[in-house]
Amino acid sequence: MKSREQLNSWQQLTQHADHMKKQHMKELFAQDGQRFEKFSIKLPSILLDYSKNTITSETMSLLTQLAKECDLEKWRERMFSGERINSTEDRAVLHTALRDRSYTPIQVDGYDISKEVERTLAQIKVFSEDIRQGRWKGYSGKRITDIVNIGVGGSNLGPQMVTEALKRFSDHTVNVHYVSNVDGAQIAEVLRPLKPENVLFIVSSKTFTTTETMLNAKTALKWLIASSFDQSAIAQHFIAVTANKKNAINFGIAEHNIFDMWDWVGGRFSLWSAIGLPIAINLGYDNFVELLNGAYDIDCHFQHTELSNNIPVILALLSMWNCTFLGAQSQAILPYDQSLHMLSAYLQQAEMESNGKSVNWYGETISYPTVPSIWGELGINGQHAFYQYLHQSNNIVPADFIGSVESVTPIQGHHETLMSNFFAQTQALMQGVNEQQVRADLIAKGRSADYIDKVAPHKVHQGNRPTNTLLMDKISPFTLGSLIAIYEHKIFVQGILLQICSFDQWGVELGKGLASQIESELYHNNIDLSHDSSTWNLLMHYQEVKSNDKV
Repeated sequence: MKSREQLNSWQQLTQHADHMKKQHMKELFAQDGQRFEKFSIKLPSILLDYSKNTITSETMSLLTQLAKECDLEKWRERMFSGERINSTEDRAVLHTALRDRSYTPIQVDGYDISKEVERTLAQIKVFSEDIRQGRWKGYSGKRITDIVNIGVGGSNLGPQMVTEALKRFSDHTVNVHYVSNVDGAQIAEVLRPLKPENVLFIVSSKTFTTTETMLNAKTALKWLIASSFDQSAIAQHFIAVTANKKNAINFGIAEHNIFDMWDWVGGRFSLWSAIGLPIAINLGYDNFVELLNGAYDIDCHFQHTELSNNIPVILALLSMWNCTFLGAQSQAILPYDQSLHMLSAYLQQAEMESNGKSVNWYGETISYPTVPSIWGELGINGQHAFYQYLHQSNNIVPADFIGSVESVTPIQGHHETLMSNFFAQTQALMQGVNEQQVRADLIAKGRSADYIDKVAPHKVHQGNRPTNTLLMDKISPFTLGSLIAIYEHKIFVQGILLQICSFDQWGVELGKGLASQIESELYHNNIDLSHDSSTWNLLMHYQEVKSNDKV
C-alpha cells in the first residue's frame, strides 16, 4: 500500500501549502463575500464556522480528495460495523454502539453486542433510580447522599467533565466526587467531610489492576470498614465497573454490584457506558439518555453526510492542513462557557492519547508531522494569560472557539459581555492590525511622534491566525453529547488520514512499568544500581531525606 506522501492529493497539497503560506485571510475575505456561506456548516443545534482558516475552495477540494484516497468512507463503515480496526490489540472499536438509538444488531465474535448494551443501560437505569430515590441503603440503613468515583484517565475524566458541564441539570439529590490522583491528599480531602454510612464508591477500571485506582480503592475500603466495623458493609457501599469480574470479586465486591465493560470500548471513549454511572446518578437517567441521543445524532451525521459537509471530517482535515502541511505544532481549545471548564483537559487526553504516535499502521517511522499538542483554558481566563502568545508569537497556534448562544445561567449583561469577547477574538486573530493602522490610531489619540515611533512596532498584530468557531444554541445534555461525539469522530478521521493506530496507548505503559519497579525499590529501601545516574541519585536523595525526616 502507498504511503500517504505518495498519494496524488498529498503531493498537490504540499505544493498548494507553499502558495497558501503567502496568503493572508484578511485578503481572502476581501476577495470573496460568500466566504462564510462556503465554509460553514449548520446543524439543528450547532454551527461550525471554519472560514477563518487559511483555505480556499481549492484547499478544501484537495483535502476532501485526500480523504477519499485514504478510503475514509470505507474505514468509517468498518468501524461502525464492528470490524477489528484496532489492529495492534486485535479489537473492534464500538463506542458508537453504546449510544446507538436505532438498536441495530451489531455482531462481534458471533454475538449481538447491542443486547449487552441494552441490558447494561437497563441496569444503569434501575441502579441510578434506586440510589436517587433512596431505595438503596447504606450499612446503617440510611440513604446514599454522596458518590465517590474512583478511577483514572478515561474512567474519571469523561464522567467528571460531563457532570461539571451539566451541573445546572442536577437536582443535587446525590452529590458526586471524583478521586483519580494517587497522591493521598486528594482522597483525604474528598473523604474528610463525608460520612461513611452515606457514601457509595464506584471503582472504575477496565482491568481492575490499575495501580492508582486500586490503591485509592483500598484506602476507601479501609475508611469504610473503620467506621462500619463490618466487612459485609462492602456490599452496600462498593460498585465496580470493569471488564475483569474476577479481579473485582477478589477485591471483595459482590458480583451483582459489578457493571460490565468490554474490550471494544477504549477508556477515553467510555463515558457512554457504565463508566458514565456517576452521570446517570448525579443528573438522572433521562439526562444521561439525552447525552446519548446527542452523540447518536452526530453519529448519524458523520455516517451519512458527504465528506465535504461533514463536521468531524472537516475538523480533522483542517487539523491536518494546519499541522502537517502548514507546520502548526499545537492547537488550543478555548471554551467560552464556564460549564465547559474541563473540556480542554478532556480533549487533550482524547486526542493526544489517541494520535500522539510516530509509527504508521505497519510499524514504519512516520516522516511527516502528525497531530498537534492540545492545550487550552476557558476563554476569558485565557485572554488574561496566554492570548498574548496567540496574537503576537512567532508560533501560529490554530484554535477552536466553543460557545453557546444562550447561557444556562442567565444574569443580565454577563453573557453578552462574554460572547462579545468570543466573537472579537476570532476576528482579531484573523485580521490583525498593521503598523499603518496602529500609527493612525495613535495619531488620532494625540500621541507624540517620538512615542508613536517607539511604541508602534510593539502594537502590530500580524493576524492570519486560524480559528474554528463552534457555536451551540445552549449547553444541554443533548448538545454536550453532540459536541463530544464531534471530537471523537474527528480523532478517528485524523488517525485514518495519518495512518495512525488511534485506539491503543502503548506510550502509557512504559512509565507505568518502570514505576512499579521503582515502587518496590522504595518500599524495600533497596535502590537498583542499574538505573541511570540521574535516576539513581534522585532516588538516593529521596531515601536519604526521608530517613532524616524520621529521625
